[in-house]
Amino acid sequence: MSQHRLDNGGRIDRSKKISFTFNGKQYQGHAGDTLASALLANGVSLVARSWKYHRPRGIVSSGVEEPSAIVQLETGAYTVPNARATEIELYEGLSASSVNCWPSVDFDLMSITSKFARFMPAGFYYKTFMWPKSLWMTYEHFIRKGAGFGKSPEVADPDHYDKTYAHCDVLVAGGGVAGLAAALAAGRAGARVIIADEQNEFGGRLLSVRGTTETIDGVAPNVWVERTLAELRSMPDVQLLSRSTVFGYHDYNYVTINQRLTDHLPIANRKGARERVWRVRAKQVILATGAIERPLVFGNNDRPGIMLASAVSTYLNRYGVHLGVNAVVFTNNDSAYQTALDLAAAGITVAAIVDPRSQPQGELAQQARTAGIKIIDNSVVVDVDGCKRVSGVKVMTLAGNGVTGSAQTISCDLVAISGGWSPAVHLHAQSGGKARFDEAKACFVPGTSVQAERSIGAGNGSFALAACLNEGLSAGTEAARLAGFSNATIPPLPKAQQPAEQALKPLWVVPSTYPISRGPKRFVDLQNDVGASDIALAAAEGYRSIEHVKRYTALGFGTDQGKLGNINGMAILAQTLGQDIPSTGTTTFRPNYTPVTFGSIAGRELNDLLDPIRKTAIHQWHEENGALFENVGQWKRPWYFPKNGESLHDAVNRECVATRKSCGIMDASTLGKIDIQGPDATTFLNWVYTNSWTKLGVGKCRYGFMLDENGMVFDDGVTTRLAENHFLMTTTTGGAARVMSWLERWLQTEWPHLKVYLTSVTDHWVTPAVVGPNSRKVLQGVCKDVDFSPEAFPFMAYREGTVAGVPARIMRISFSGELAYEVNINANYGRHVWEALMAAGKPYDITPYGTETLHVLRAEKGYVIVGQDTDGSVTPIDLGMEWAITKGKDFLGRRSLSRSDTARDNRKHLVGLLTENPKEVIPEGAQVVTDSTVPIPTPMIGHVTSSYYSAFLGHSIAMAMVKGGRKRMGEKVQCPLADGRVITATITGSVFVDPEGARQNV
Repeated sequence: MSQHRLDNGGRIDRSKKISFTFNGKQYQGHAGDTLASALLANGVSLVARSWKYHRPRGIVSSGVEEPSAIVQLETGAYTVPNARATEIELYEGLSASSVNCWPSVDFDLMSITSKFARFMPAGFYYKTFMWPKSLWMTYEHFIRKGAGFGKSPEVADPDHYDKTYAHCDVLVAGGGVAGLAAALAAGRAGARVIIADEQNEFGGRLLSVRGTTETIDGVAPNVWVERTLAELRSMPDVQLLSRSTVFGYHDYNYVTINQRLTDHLPIANRKGARERVWRVRAKQVILATGAIERPLVFGNNDRPGIMLASAVSTYLNRYGVHLGVNAVVFTNNDSAYQTALDLAAAGITVAAIVDPRSQPQGELAQQARTAGIKIIDNSVVVDVDGCKRVSGVKVMTLAGNGVTGSAQTISCDLVAISGGWSPAVHLHAQSGGKARFDEAKACFVPGTSVQAERSIGAGNGSFALAACLNEGLSAGTEAARLAGFSNATIPPLPKAQQPAEQALKPLWVVPSTYPISRGPKRFVDLQNDVGASDIALAAAEGYRSIEHVKRYTALGFGTDQGKLGNINGMAILAQTLGQDIPSTGTTTFRPNYTPVTFGSIAGRELNDLLDPIRKTAIHQWHEENGALFENVGQWKRPWYFPKNGESLHDAVNRECVATRKSCGIMDASTLGKIDIQGPDATTFLNWVYTNSWTKLGVGKCRYGFMLDENGMVFDDGVTTRLAENHFLMTTTTGGAARVMSWLERWLQTEWPHLKVYLTSVTDHWVTPAVVGPNSRKVLQGVCKDVDFSPEAFPFMAYREGTVAGVPARIMRISFSGELAYEVNINANYGRHVWEALMAAGKPYDITPYGTETLHVLRAEKGYVIVGQDTDGSVTPIDLGMEWAITKGKDFLGRRSLSRSDTARDNRKHLVGLLTENPKEVIPEGAQVVTDSTVPIPTPMIGHVTSSYYSAFLGHSIAMAMVKGGRKRMGEKVQCPLADGRVITATITGSVFVDPEGARQNV
């Protein structure tokens, strides 16, 4: 036997050596090691520092519950902050380092804070840094600098991630003995089964069992696991997902799984996706999530070398690691006796087993006595010697609720502790179930299921091997039957041999000669330095809810989310408050069960795939003709078309004047378009719009406002009646998806009786808008089967015809105040029709224009843009558009318009602003005041929503929302700017061009 690695045994591949570095020093491990097991095999016991006091920390557990051994894995683009050493599979070239320590984990200057621990209890930051207020920013700087653990990556992640969707009859979460048995039973019944386990191998606790201390059907557990896996792999409808954590259980049996695909490989060998998130709908879910061993809470119980007993057995039996020379086992239950036997079998001296129970008589206790291991019963460990590694324990005799006699010191370099087991009820709670406290087992177990789910095995509080097998086979069969496999029968129950155990003695906080508020710190949450004294202090200061205590003390705030400490913390709070544990309750179990990378959540939906770029069918023409683009929603819309090096303002001025005087053309294809059909379509529109649609004739168009439930403008647009029960609604470009989902929500939840069918057709139609005094002549040049005379084709009318030989819907609609037509054609013919319109408009100097010119044209006419001139607090009345509200009908938001706040006179109204200097343009967003010389804070009466220079008018124009604006016509106001300038303007009406509307009605 080498110093820290057993000569034989374990599941590691001793023929494959792996080199890695930790804190800059090179070590060697073996294939099959975790970083934690490899460090222990190399004699590294000090791996971290705690968050608050920077106390030395070692490896505590062997699984996802690890609170202390978190590291910074790799550097640069591949760095992973706060990775648990117990979960990291060793690979060639791995590089890791300790976090939260400077200059090194061995010598951390911040450890000086531990000397002042009694002056830094729970709530210390809240209380100390409240005064003086002038130093808050200084406090924050230093607190933030000293807080946290790992460092986030500073460069882009080079990996990519996948997601997949799946359906199954039975999903099994957990691949231990119970989970494997359940999958086997369901698979034999013919069900489609997915079984997922977070480890790289299936088998759970059975992988850490030594030799034949337990058997299944007369064979070692690992043999049974291999046979079971072989049969499961032979089933075509069974999918085994290793390295896969079920991290979320949502409504309707929707389960999310994070599968780690390449993290266990050397970086250079990683190909394909790094991780994959499975989104699974399961008819039945079986939770075989196992249980987590609880630590014991006693003085200085955080020293390196103090480990969970189950972890000690795992490192011995699974990884072949020699953890020390002289060990003490401290336990209140029989399971840790097996650890003592494992230690003795590995040649490690077990100085004593300390047990608070009197004369433990379990089968394992008898085996320990036979092996010559000393049992100190009716006693507890009250304190620990050593700093960077445990060197001994102090043991005292229990006497009622305290201790008595003098302390006995036992030298040791390893302490294996066990305070019992807590079923991992997290997923059960996420599914909507409530945990209940089992007094006999001293743990929370799953309560009544609210979804098609059942918990089994250790996750159900059934810790015996035979019970796990029985519950697994029964649950798998029942789940398959409920999923539709009526012939499912329970397979024969394997015979399980396991030593009988005596009941445990609950011990939530170990008694001491000191009161709970004094003496050596008894840690409950090792990562966040939360002690039993902090919980008692929180209770003394009035915090009675466990949720409040959690937030006051930071209990369970760490990367392990309190998997080790929270149950002890709840019990200590219950004791302090003099109430039982069920009354105290648990904190809320929320997804994610363990941390999940942002990359796996995002999947491939990054950059352009996160917010896809949408282009109209005419986009290439725009590019070829020099357009510059802006993003509007997901769309690339032409912003303006510069010529000969024109600036934005020069190009916009030219486009505006050309459109007003002759003819312009704009690509309006991005407007949201929703096809509405059904016998109740008119009723539906009457509900969602403020105005009436009952009498709108076929072939007519109407502008309307939609309001939200608060009476505020939600969206606007023009809707055309194509037939008696057929409408085409247009929405704002950015609001199309929002409006569609909003309409669907009302139809499905409030008006399911209405026979109305909505279809988004935005991408189906390309919409060139031909605008200006000569627009009629342009259309007449390419459309011979439509009468464009004012009498035959009036404003706000719709006609069908052929444009450039293509069937088209033509609406006479204007968003500029000019004579204008919107031509809707099949998107496949978009460019053809656009070029035909350009050719027909050449004699009239037709000018393509973009969104910036659109904004100027509509502002000159006083038309609003929802989301720019409105902000969710504006009603149609505020905009001066009472005419768009029909008084004789109800609609969404109507009642809200009569609220006292909505109806008050001094609300902000939409008005126009004309600057004293006609060339000066007020910045959008500028505040409007009556007197800028009033000392700060200057009372604001409004703000500028839209502001442009109008080349057609020869001066600037602006629109603003001003308090009582309609009563302020002609009043002078000021707009103070950030650079110290003040712009003076006069309040006017919001329509600057053609208030009578003559131009659009010619």
